[in-house]
Amino acid sequence: MKQIAIIGPTASGKSDLALNIAQKHDAYILSIDSLSIYKEIDIASAKPSKEELASIRHFGINEIYPNENFSVDIFINIYKDALLKAKQESKNLIIVGGSTFYLKSLLQGLSEIPKIDQNIKDEVAKMLLHVKDSYELLYGLDKEYMKNIDSNDAYRIEKMLLIYKASGLTPTEWFLKHPPKPIIEGLEIYNIDVERELLRERIEKRSKKMLNMGIIDEVTRLEHRYTREPNSMKSIGILEVLEYLDGLVSKEKMLENISTHTAQLAKRQQTFNRTQFKDIISAPLTELEKIIGSKF
Repeated sequence: MKQIAIIGPTASGKSDLALNIAQKHDAYILSIDSLSIYKEIDIASAKPSKEELASIRHFGINEIYPNENFSVDIFINIYKDALLKAKQESKNLIIVGGSTFYLKSLLQGLSEIPKIDQNIKDEVAKMLLHVKDSYELLYGLDKEYMKNIDSNDAYRIEKMLLIYKASGLTPTEWFLKHPPKPIIEGLEIYNIDVERELLRERIEKRSKKMLNMGIIDEVTRLEHRYTREPNSMKSIGILEVLEYLDGLVSKEKMLENISTHTAQLAKRQQTFNRTQFKDIISAPLTELEKIIGSKF
């Protein structure tokens, strides 16, 4: 089997390209999109349509609910499942998306964690009833590591507490003794090279399409079901609609804000991809399909 990755800024055409390649070269698709992972967030995430999802098997889409935590280790487990299924069924695998932090995690790997028994899990669960106190404890033990974790990030605080209680080592000490190992090596990475003006046009077009598809109704349903607390409700496309629902902006300004913030995200993605990955093959969308096709 063959594995490749297709990356590029949001709205650059990655999903359509991946679908075309998958259909021509008998492949499954693994999405690395931080919003498509959630069930019920369909329009705001610009995830593939139901028909597209039915035509090619996808992983990493509709995996968890909006009020559930998503993390790198969850993503890596999804990748391992996708890889296993692809191998069992003699399929190729295409990794595609804009949240390329997750792709980097596959290339770098994760550190192992210590064996954790039920007593430690129960002890940490009690400590997490007071998240800020738990954070302060860890911060006092390991300021350098904990300064990069938000004091309200219960998921990561729990993980660090489990490591500390199970090993007796601070997070920094543990990770120094157990460095990460790459999960995937020799991956071909293809990047969609798109001109800024063309990308802005695509983003504006997609934002209008989201409005016409009913993003306001979708966000209203999500807020009613999950409140505004989950991290997923703080995403681009959702935040701007919530501002509109609060009467803070007009519908036209809401649409403008979605486009502006999406363009800013696209710029950050381009910078990340350019600086974090080596030996990637970059080309315009129309050329990239031919280049990738020649490699299978």
